[in-house]
Amino acid sequence: MRTDGRSLEDVRAAKKTLAARLRRVPEVNGVGITRVAGAYCLKVNLERETRAAIPRAVNGVPVRTEIVGKIRPRGAG
Repeated sequence: MRTDGRSLEDVRAAKKTLAARLRRVPEVNGVGITRVAGAYCLKVNLERETRAAIPRAVNGVPVRTEIVGKIRPRGAG
C-alpha cells in the first residue's frame, strides 16, 4: 500500500533507521508508524521533553513527537 508516494516498506525502513539513531536517548520510549492526513509518518513517544535532536524527517518520511509519559506494565499502578 502506498500513500503520499511512500510505500509501507519504505516507512518501515525509515522507522528502523530512526529507532537505531535514537536508541541512546533516554527520554525516548518508543518509535512507531502512524498516519496523519492519510499519509504514513513516524511517531516518537517521549517520556518527557528532550534536548536531543529529533529529526523532522527520515528518508523523506515525516517524524512527529508526542510526550506520553512513562510507560508501565498494566496493573502496575
